[in-house]
Amino acid sequence: MLDKKINKKVGIIGFPMDLGADRRGVDMGPSAIRYANLKKKLEALGYVVDDFGDIAVNILETQKIKNIKLKYLPEIERASKLLSEKVTSILDRKYFPLVLGGDHATAIGSIAGISSYCKKNNKTLGVVWIDAHADMNTEETTPSGNIHGMPLAIAMGLGYKSLIKINGFSPKVDIENIAMIGIRDVDKLEAETIKKLNPIIYTMTDIDKIGIHRVISKVLGDFKKRVDFIHISFDLDGIDPEYAPGVGTPVHGGLTFREAHLIMEMIAECGCMSSLEMVEVNPILDIKNETAELTTELILSALGKNTLHR
Repeated sequence: MLDKKINKKVGIIGFPMDLGADRRGVDMGPSAIRYANLKKKLEALGYVVDDFGDIAVNILETQKIKNIKLKYLPEIERASKLLSEKVTSILDRKYFPLVLGGDHATAIGSIAGISSYCKKNNKTLGVVWIDAHADMNTEETTPSGNIHGMPLAIAMGLGYKSLIKINGFSPKVDIENIAMIGIRDVDKLEAETIKKLNPIIYTMTDIDKIGIHRVISKVLGDFKKRVDFIHISFDLDGIDPEYAPGVGTPVHGGLTFREAHLIMEMIAECGCMSSLEMVEVNPILDIKNETAELTTELILSALGKNTLHR
């Protein structure tokens, strides 16, 4: 079903959002990734790259919390709609969307935009979710009220109505077409939701047992049979903080440097990725921009860079 040739025209969109979490700093993530010479390195691989700048997101200091179970909801909803429109627009113009977050609330708008494009072009969307966290909370289950812990639930049609109904329809992706990789930190009530819905999920324990090569091979192999648009949503806290210290919510025991690269290299080898977002880089917690540098290298791996530079 899938075209093995990756689009050679890349459109970068920044989403400098840190309203989804309590810890500040991930709003600077898009700038840090750009500073790691992302555009120049993509061009060296042969891509035509257009940077469409950042979606305007109002800073926390100008916002008020009206609902402690859905912190900063109005601004997150407003900005997510703008991101959705931008993603759909550049897909319509035949770009490969490369979204740079921001916290993982970024995925609310990016997946909404991608799903709208798929809906009007009769494509079936699949989402590969690489993250330490399941992000399947709702306002009923969240222990924190942080919306960056809710975007996957929202994409599945669970949660606050105005968020799940962005662009007028829900769900944005069917549960059987979501694969979660690297999960190792799940809230109690969130875990009950996961057990009830039974999505495709590979925890770090699963990866330890069977290996990342088998995991990503199975996910991509299955998706290639039943979807024709694959979106990769990569939260950098999926990687162990030994290799990625500058992330929004670090959790020990994550993917190694090579496991993360192998995932991206196999995605490139598959030739089946249609869009990509990289989120939760936090320069405040980083060491000499090394997490942003790693993020850039992972993007390059997903878009075809390998040992032989071919």
